Amino acid sequence: MGLCKKLGTSHQLSIRRDVMEVFNILNSHVRADDIAVFSSGSRSEGFRLKESDVDMMIWPNNHRVIWDVSQTRYYHAQRRVTILSDNSDSPPGYTLLWLPVPRASNHVVRSTFKMNDRYYISSSLYRENVRSVLISNSNIHGPCSLGVIEGFEYDYAHCFASDFWPPSASSWIERCHLWPKRRVVHDIITSGCHFVAIGHSLGKHLHHEWRISFLKAEQKLTYTMNHCQFLTYGLLKLFLNEVINIELSEEEKLLCSYHMKTAIFWVLQENKIPQWTPQNLLECFWVCFKLILKWVYEGVCPNFFIPENNMFLTKIYGEPQVMLFLQLFTLYEKGISCLLLSPSIRPYIINALYNPQCPIRIDEKSLIAEAESDAELFEEIDKNDPPPDDLDFDSYKSILDQIEKLMGFHLSKYHIVMLQNYTSVILQRTAFLIHNTYMSYKTHTEVSKNKVIYIPDKLSCHMLKLAAKFGCISDRLYLAMYYYQTCRYEEALSVIKIAKDKLARPYLVYMSEVDAEKYTEAVGGRSLSTKFRQSLANDINLCNYTVYINDLIIEQQSILQNRWEKLSIPPLVLSLMLEVLCYKHLNTSSDKALNELLALVHYDQGKHIPIIFRDISWQILGICQQTTGDLKAALFSYQQSLRQRSFLHMETASIIRILILIYEHLFRYV
Repeated sequence: MGLCKKLGTSHQLSIRRDVMEVFNILNSHVRADDIAVFSSGSRSEGFRLKESDVDMMIWPNNHRVIWDVSQTRYYHAQRRVTILSDNSDSPPGYTLLWLPVPRASNHVVRSTFKMNDRYYISSSLYRENVRSVLISNSNIHGPCSLGVIEGFEYDYAHCFASDFWPPSASSWIERCHLWPKRRVVHDIITSGCHFVAIGHSLGKHLHHEWRISFLKAEQKLTYTMNHCQFLTYGLLKLFLNEVINIELSEEEKLLCSYHMKTAIFWVLQENKIPQWTPQNLLECFWVCFKLILKWVYEGVCPNFFIPENNMFLTKIYGEPQVMLFLQLFTLYEKGISCLLLSPSIRPYIINALYNPQCPIRIDEKSLIAEAESDAELFEEIDKNDPPPDDLDFDSYKSILDQIEKLMGFHLSKYHIVMLQNYTSVILQRTAFLIHNTYMSYKTHTEVSKNKVIYIPDKLSCHMLKLAAKFGCISDRLYLAMYYYQTCRYEEALSVIKIAKDKLARPYLVYMSEVDAEKYTEAVGGRSLSTKFRQSLANDINLCNYTVYINDLIIEQQSILQNRWEKLSIPPLVLSLMLEVLCYKHLNTSSDKALNELLALVHYDQGKHIPIIFRDISWQILGICQQTTGDLKAALFSYQQSLRQRSFLHMETASIIRILILIYEHLFRYV
C-alpha cells in the first residue's frame, strides 16, 4: 500500500501509460520535417518520481537501417534512405552504419566519413549536426541533446530506426519460453530496434559506432509486468537512489536504474520467483538485489537482449568494483532490514513491524478518490501536448487521419479522452492557421469580398465550434478570440458569458485543484468524456507562430525570442481581457469587466492565477487599462509584470509596452 502511494496504483499506471501511448503514436509521423519523436525513459514506463527524467528518442522517418542488402526490397528507393549495419568490427551490442548510396538528408551526409572506400555515418558528427534540431542551444550529453523547453529539461537521444530485429539478439527470442508471452515477443520483434548515437569506449571506432537500443522493447516488457512486479522494479529504483547512490556524485555512481531494470527482466525470464504477489514483495526485491550483488562480484552485467554485451565492462572493474561490492555486501549482511535505510520505505516497514497482526490487504480505491484520479488524468493529458505548433495543413490533416484510424481500434476510456483533447487542439490550430493564411493572402493580393472571404471564415468557425463542443470548458475561449479578431464583438461576448459561467462552477478542475466533494456530487460516476467537457479548465495556449488576437502579438514575439513556443494564459484572465476589449470596440462601458480583472490580478491567491502566470496577468491588465485610456494605471501594471518572477520571460514585452506608453503620453502632451 505504501509503494502504491509512492509509485502509483495499477489504475494510475493505466492512466499514465495510455496517455503516453497516444502521445507516441501521434508524434511518430506528423512533423513537417519528417522527424519521429518517441517518449522513453522512466516517465513513459509509468513512474512519477522526482528524479523521473523526460527522455525522448528522435529519428528521421525517411531513413531506415537494414541488416542485409536483401531487405532493401521492402522499401521504395525514392521514399526511404537505407543504411546498412556493419558490426563485423564492433563489440557486441554496437555497430557501424554504412551508407551504401550517398543519398540522404543534409544532416546525415555532413556526418559521414570515408573508411575502406565506404561512407559511414559517424555517431559523434551526427550528434553535433542534429543537436539543435528540436532544442536550440542544446548541449551534448552522452548520446543526447540536453536542453530546456519552456522551463523543462529534456534529453533527446538521436538515433536511427530499423524495422528488423537484430540477428545478434536472436538468442533472446529462443529464451522466451515463459516470459514474455508469445504475442508480446512477436510484437517486440516486429517493432525492430534503434541505433543510438554513441560508441563503445573500448571499441576500435569509439567516435563513429552506434549502440543498438531496445527502448521500445523494454517499454513493452515493462507494460506486461503485473503490478507487484512493477512495484518491485520501483522499489529497486528507490533503493538505488536513496541508499546505494545517496552520497555519491554523478561521476561516482556506478550503478544506474537501467541495471535495476535489467535485473528484474532476467529474474522474470528465468522464473526465479514463481509467484509475484503482494505477500512476497520483499522476497521479490531480495532475489533481484542478490542478482545485482552477484553481477558486481563477477564484474559482468549481461545485456538482456544481447548477453554478450557486458554492461559493466567499461565502468565496474578494478578498485571501483571492489568498493561497490563491499558496499552492497554490507547491505546484504543487514538482510531485508537494509530497506529501513530508505526514507521513502522506512515509515511503511516500521508501521508493519508495530502492527504485525494487521492483515495484508490491497485496496487501491481507498488510496485514490475519483476526483483525485480524474485530476491526475487531466494533468497527464495537459502535460503531453499535441505535436509541434509550427505544422502545416498537411501535417494537421495527417494527425486527424491517424486519430480517425485509432478510433477503429479497441480503446480504453483514457485513450478516448486523450484523443478528444488532441482533436480539439488540432481543430483550433487549424482554424487559426486558415485565418492567418487567408489574411496574409488578402494583404498581398487584390481580391474582392465574396466567396474568397466567406469560405475560409465559415470553415474556421465550424472547426472552432466543434472544438468547443467536445473540448473542455476553456476551449470555448478560442472561438471567442476568433470572433473578436474578426470584429464580431457581440458573438464574442455571448461565448465569453457562457465560458465565465462554466468557469465559476464549484466543481471545476483547474491546475489539478478540485473540490473533491462537490466534484463527486456533480459529475461522480459519469463518463470521463463528459467530465472532461463539463468540469475541466486548462490554460489558454497561444502558439507563437500564429496570430490569435493582435493585442497579444508583442507578448508572443517576446517569449518566442526566449525559445518558448507558446504563450499560456489563465482562462479567467483571458475571458475578462476579451470582455474589456469587446466592450471598448462597441463603445460600451467596460468598467465592470475591467474592475473584475483588476480585483482578480491584485487579490487572487493562486486559485485562478498560478504564480507562474503572475507576469502575463499583470501584463494583460496593463493592456486593458491602456486600451481604456488609463495610462498611469497601465504603467503601474507593466512595472508589476516586470517585478514578478518571470517564467515566460515576459520582460521584453513589458519594456516595449512601457516605451509605447511613454511615446503615447508624449504624443498626447504635444
